[in-house]
Amino acid sequence: MPGTTLTKPNQSSAQQSPENRQKKRAKGVNYSKWGYFFIAPFFIAFAIFTMTPLVSTFYNSFLESYWVGLTHVGPRFVGFDNYVALFSDKDLYMYASNTAIIWLMGFVPQIVFSLLLAAWFTDIRLHLRATGFFKTVIYLPNLIMAAAFSMLFFTLFSDSGPVNSILMSMGMETPFRFLANAWSTRGLIALMNFLMWYGNTTILLMAAILGIDPSLFEAAEIDGATAFQSFKKITMPLIRPILVYVLITSLIGGIQMFDVPQILTNGNGNPNRSSMTLVMFLNKHLFSENVGMAGAVSVLLFVVAGALSILVYFSIRDKKPAKGGAEK
Repeated sequence: MPGTTLTKPNQSSAQQSPENRQKKRAKGVNYSKWGYFFIAPFFIAFAIFTMTPLVSTFYNSFLESYWVGLTHVGPRFVGFDNYVALFSDKDLYMYASNTAIIWLMGFVPQIVFSLLLAAWFTDIRLHLRATGFFKTVIYLPNLIMAAAFSMLFFTLFSDSGPVNSILMSMGMETPFRFLANAWSTRGLIALMNFLMWYGNTTILLMAAILGIDPSLFEAAEIDGATAFQSFKKITMPLIRPILVYVLITSLIGGIQMFDVPQILTNGNGNPNRSSMTLVMFLNKHLFSENVGMAGAVSVLLFVVAGALSILVYFSIRDKKPAKGGAEK
């Protein structure tokens, strides 16, 4: 019949159309594989230069491996003996307290000063000029190497340095030995860390403040809020994520503090190891090629940094109730 002969070709063409579409799609260029191609170098470099040393450090922390003269002892598996010896060393707690004190002496003024500068430079009512120039000047110390900073301060604050020359010209009879006093040495290290990093913190906080909707400040000003009230009620809550980031990164940097005290005190943590940090203690084991103890100290630093970062994150982050869970 004519009707049937016409419908069959239509049905077959309708059945073949999805297959034809699939064939056409197969002939097209698939770009998804190029995404994996471009991100592969990062994962390869991360596996080689980060994951491999990390796994090796954990492995070496369970081994006894050191040199006695020209004789190499080990490597021999000793389990947790390195960790037991590490926590039995009373000097460990002194080095940990030194690290915490120096970090606090540098970070507290850093965050206060950076918040103040960020609030000033982002306040439209002040009409500050040449803000770009001042941002550059503030950030410049961050570009100076820690070794250069340490050598500069060592020269300035030595017994016969320019600072003591000025003090003696003002009436001081004997030069003040900055590097022979525990608190002055710690203060110099904290001052150098402050000068090197407050610019970076200021730029981050300025970016966070500039990301706030200006209409919020305008509404607060119309309602009669003072500048301090706007800063306390609007700025601080809204820049909390950046503050958490700054605190965590500064905390990790403080735990890893090494180059400034190492160069300023010639690696000895003088006076009387009062400025010896945990990473300087780790470097002592690496210098003596005690790989097992060095691995144990590295793992301890890794665990402490991770635990403190998690604690800071969950204690300071913005705690908003989930939808439907306001009553809870």
